[in-house]
Amino acid sequence: MEYTFNEANFEAEVLNSDIPVLVDFYADWCGPCKMMMPVVDQLAEEFDGKIKVGKINADDNGDLAAKYGVMSIPNFKFFKNGKIVDEVVGASSKAAMEAKINALL
Repeated sequence: MEYTFNEANFEAEVLNSDIPVLVDFYADWCGPCKMMMPVVDQLAEEFDGKIKVGKINADDNGDLAAKYGVMSIPNFKFFKNGKIVDEVVGASSKAAMEAKINALL
């Protein structure tokens, strides 16, 4: 299952999550973001129940993007126990993303 995060639900869904969370900061106009969408969708399905995978529109949630230092997109932040433990900036392979997720589990 893929989640949609925003400023209203970020604390409850990400910071207070009892399982690790992968947050995909993206924008609708971003080509590399669109390229990563199928990968993110597959990760959400494969790791369902073990990790939350969700997207947050950086344009619509600028305060959150700024708070977490998102300067370019796509920007993937890996949260565990409410803290960023890893990140990937830019497009990445599915295998590299899986390795980062497995390191959290």
